[in-house]
Amino acid sequence: MSETEAARPTRKIKLTLSPEAEKYVRRDAPVSARRMAAGGALPLEPVELASVLFALLHDPDDQVKQRAQQSLEELPEALLETVLKGDAHPVVLSFFAKLKREEETACERIALNAATDDATIAFLAGRPFRRVVDIVSQNQERLMRCEAIVDALGENPLTGRAQIERILDFLGKPVGSEEGDVDAAEELSDEDAEAAVTALLGEEYAHLAKHLASESEGGLDDEALEGNLFAAIQKMSVMQKIKLARSGGKEARSLLIRDRNKIVYTSVIRSPKITDNEIVSLANNRNSPEEVLRIISMNRDYTKHYAVKFGLASNSKTPQSVAVKFLNYLQDKDLRTLTKSRDVSSVISTQARRILAKKGKT
Repeated sequence: MSETEAARPTRKIKLTLSPEAEKYVRRDAPVSARRMAAGGALPLEPVELASVLFALLHDPDDQVKQRAQQSLEELPEALLETVLKGDAHPVVLSFFAKLKREEETACERIALNAATDDATIAFLAGRPFRRVVDIVSQNQERLMRCEAIVDALGENPLTGRAQIERILDFLGKPVGSEEGDVDAAEELSDEDAEAAVTALLGEEYAHLAKHLASESEGGLDDEALEGNLFAAIQKMSVMQKIKLARSGGKEARSLLIRDRNKIVYTSVIRSPKITDNEIVSLANNRNSPEEVLRIISMNRDYTKHYAVKFGLASNSKTPQSVAVKFLNYLQDKDLRTLTKSRDVSSVISTQARRILAKKGKT
């Protein structure tokens, strides 16, 4: 076996090819031979054929490149399946991930291939395919070593609650696996919490650690302070944010709950340090993400509190099917409030009126 280089704008890629395959891609080979090879009719095994065609994509001759591109695009399904399941070079699999990005079956095969690199898996994690999302979310080793995958899953609308719970379980066992973390966030003293947050932020933002570790009920009432804390969190990676949700205090959680990544804000709801008052506030807050309200509604420990039930029923962001369910637990005075409220949908106000009518209290 020998190696051939496929030049790219930013780096060179070394493909290991057999002598039989290499003769088709050598730059000193006659251009007529390279053009013939780019047509794809070569006596090679599927993976090596795909590797040769990929190398010819970077040939200096435009006709060679165009033919190689067409051959790769028109690769027969049976041959393509063998390539995507085989031990192709990661960059070849990455090429096919982009080429076949609209084809769910192809993306599944690449996601299942151990030879696929993490960057390609992160790309696939953002594709709109439920099966691919599920495959990627089950690979604990990749999730632990590549936060870009976690980030992509958190941004994907198809990443469901089951996948998020699985990811957070993977990432949270143990939390103290890296320097500066702790084994159990709920057992942190104030000093340990501040030290853990300092380790996450780095020295540049060490002066803010005390605020992010705080469990004060006062909230952020200093605009400049909130801006500094927000800036510090924005510079954190998704993994650091998840850890901060566990080791940080109320101030940190109040900022992280606004994060656009659903894995990050779900980690806030799952924090062992979150308080009942925070849950009540989230249930009533019309800026809370819909998924946060859904998670709260499914937690019996949270919904045993009347204020949470009322918050979920009266919050216009709560999914209607969820809000209607909690109307049955409300007191008459609150049902009457909802019948007159302009902040709830007609479905909620009408259902509140029906419940009162059944009780004979309209």
